[in-house]
Amino acid sequence: MIRIGQVARGAGVSVRAVRYYEQQGLLDVDRTPSGQRRYRPDAIERVRLVRQMYAAGMTSRTIATLLPPVELNHADPDQHSLVRAERDRTRARIDDLQALLSRLDHVIVSSHTRA
Repeated sequence: MIRIGQVARGAGVSVRAVRYYEQQGLLDVDRTPSGQRRYRPDAIERVRLVRQMYAAGMTSRTIATLLPPVELNHADPDQHSLVRAERDRTRARIDDLQALLSRLDHVIVSSHTRA
């Protein structure tokens, strides 16, 4: 078992973020008799995954629903449509970001050739 600071450092987030993920039901925690939080070592990878899902614009509720099929690499029939919908929404967001990246690259190239 590892402590909250180790989870935070390993996942590249703040301790506050780890607590928030716990409050949202996205991260399991055990407590010592003195009340200290203890996490399984795989909590670091889960926090990284949760962070990616938040960055993709997912809500806590959606993340909570998607975590089991994503971690198990299998969706049951009830989960399949949500997984597909989130995949399609994420793909559209990536396409938008790629378009922005292309525009920014164009500005950099144009500015460089004028200098």
